[in-house]
Amino acid sequence: HILLIDSNSPLMEQLNFFHDHTLLIITLITILVGYNMLSLLTNSFINRFLLHGQLIEIIWTILPAIILLFIAFPSLRLLYLLDETNKPSLTLKSIGHQWYWSYEYSDFKNIEFDSYMVPSAELNEGDFRLLDVDNRIVLPNHTQIRLIATATDVIHSWTVPSLGVKIDATPGRLNQTNFYMNRSGLFFGQ
Repeated sequence: HILLIDSNSPLMEQLNFFHDHTLLIITLITILVGYNMLSLLTNSFINRFLLHGQLIEIIWTILPAIILLFIAFPSLRLLYLLDETNKPSLTLKSIGHQWYWSYEYSDFKNIEFDSYMVPSAELNEGDFRLLDVDNRIVLPNHTQIRLIATATDVIHSWTVPSLGVKIDATPGRLNQTNFYMNRSGLFFGQ
């Protein structure tokens, strides 16, 4: 995978596969169009069998439609998989504020905390600027997790790229998504 982050969830693996699939199709189209443009430079522009080009017009009308289907069907399958919730074992509620996030573990009583970004002046050796927080979320791996996101003031976006999760937190609305982590580790969101 060129320039893509390592995946930590089955959904992100599927997103990477779809990226590679679409990139292959785009590469083949680019090579074909480039070859045709180069052949136009050396062609004499005369062919007595292409005076009435009904067959070629049918081909160049149907071929792009078939190519679009090869992109559309995997894309629709992936959109369905991203939106499906499979009996979550844990629910995490995330509330976006102007400069921090509040988290609530809805399945347990009174477990809620605020998570602020660590200021640059207080970073320790090995910490990541603009990514580390004072209270991290702890989630189990190999478990289906539902995330419910909302906001108190403006629209925020909660994302963890390696999980393939991105959701908007909108004031007055609850949005939900789900994810599944393949392995344990420290994963940064933005």
